[in-house]
Amino acid sequence: MNRFSVIYLLRKQYHHIYSATYIEAEAVLRQLSTQKGRTPIGIYDAKTELFYWEPTRQSRYNEAGIEEQGKLGDQIIGIAQRLRQRGDEWRSQSNSISQLLSINKV
Repeated sequence: MNRFSVIYLLRKQYHHIYSATYIEAEAVLRQLSTQKGRTPIGIYDAKTELFYWEPTRQSRYNEAGIEEQGKLGDQIIGIAQRLRQRGDEWRSQSNSISQLLSINKV
């Protein structure tokens, strides 16, 4: 199961990469920080529904007031959940199409 999602920005749109472990997700986050055009945001844990900001954003988050922290947290968790849902739907449709194609070959 891909418990974690690494969230990043590309061309002003949010994207995510599934990761099975937190250590793997951290490595992906570090790698994204070296790629031009991609802005790492953090790691979402689907099991606990917690979000871990990348270090620079974590500092800004810590300096924000309680209300702002709550607002930012809710926003990014919502984004992560929608990205995962969309990804799951796409994989489900892809699997269905694959199954249909294999049935037609028989």
